[in-house]
Amino acid sequence: MAGRVCIDGFNLSLEKGSGIATYARTLHDGLAGLGLETQLLMGPARDPGSNGLLNEIALSDGVPVKSTRKSVSRFLSNRTSRPVREAVVVGRSGEVIAPRTEILDRADVIWSCQDIFHTANWDYGAHSRFTELRLGSATEAARTDVTHWTSVLPIREIRTANLYTIHDLVPLRLPHATLDDKGRYFGMCAEICRKADHVVTVSEQSKADIIRLFGIDETRITNTYQAIDVAGALEAASDDEVAAEIESALGLSWRGYFLYFGAVEPKKNIGRLVEAYLTSGVKTPLILVGGRAWLEESETGLIDSIVAGERIRRFDYLPRQLLTSLVRGARATLFPSIYEGFGLPVVESMALGTPVLTSNSGALAEVAGDAALLVDPLDVRGIKRGIQMLDADEAMRGALTARGLGQAEKFSAQAYRGRLAELYRRFT
Repeated sequence: MAGRVCIDGFNLSLEKGSGIATYARTLHDGLAGLGLETQLLMGPARDPGSNGLLNEIALSDGVPVKSTRKSVSRFLSNRTSRPVREAVVVGRSGEVIAPRTEILDRADVIWSCQDIFHTANWDYGAHSRFTELRLGSATEAARTDVTHWTSVLPIREIRTANLYTIHDLVPLRLPHATLDDKGRYFGMCAEICRKADHVVTVSEQSKADIIRLFGIDETRITNTYQAIDVAGALEAASDDEVAAEIESALGLSWRGYFLYFGAVEPKKNIGRLVEAYLTSGVKTPLILVGGRAWLEESETGLIDSIVAGERIRRFDYLPRQLLTSLVRGARATLFPSIYEGFGLPVVESMALGTPVLTSNSGALAEVAGDAALLVDPLDVRGIKRGIQMLDADEAMRGALTARGLGQAEKFSAQAYRGRLAELYRRFT
């Protein structure tokens, strides 16, 4: 395929990453695998100037310039003018080492526009309008065919086709589980569904939700699912090496623990999972890996009261390589989330040969198919029985592992590129 595609780097600069950052990286690599020129839009805190090296440094500066209340007020007071924001190309000298954003080294072109993501969100909050952006100056010939926004962002590139990924409608379907401004989120999604050249999502469940709530024509929305690529991890180390690694680093034995990994927030159902585990009577430890976003008090109290014990251990964050090893070595991944747009931990676990317990509804049941033990996420006793079965039945775990490896192939990098190719033929 031929064409030039720019994706936003809004989530890529987060130190500990996010599910959307993972999505952005796999989208970039999928597009590159199709032979498309890949471009990346970054929003550093400093305005690009005449010094190319400083412009490059700003892309991954660990000490960004923080906006003050005065500067934000001055920005929001500009209610009459609506200038088009311009992005400029930043060259790469090879002098800057940016380990947290390795995608910067893989993209063909890097665009920079000072604080574009935050100021666009401020502008939408103040004026309910999308920020207009131009990749390059008005006098330059267009260098981009498609701009793909990897999440719900109130920005529109004025010379390209604009594709937006809406991963899920959690703020609207599960409002108690997020701190988003629901009216604002609804407004942004509604405008995207009205004006986008195309909407992309990551499961049939999310696609159905978006069509139902916003009335978008089915021809203007595509489910590409997400991609996983764990081949490198599997090739890098044998099971014996991984077993030694997790024993040395964390004091855990191969297949000797249950694992939850993901954000710690209400939709993830951690409170019920912990209650089910504690009442199950199993002695196999439960490891929780995930940074705390925010929790309802009932869940906070339960987790804080038991997490220091021997049966449950919690880590805010683990490096990606160690986390991958932890997934490979687990007896099973427990992920009975209430609502997900896709459920990356489920598919990653399957691809790494780890049995999975997950929810029997929505996108999680969709992506798991018959390759996981499915439970009602609201039924603590049902989750408990699932944990007991997985702990005691080695044959069941083996069968789930075998089916999981086959199910995960549906979300391989190769399968994902095929779905992207079908979508992008319309725009490049």
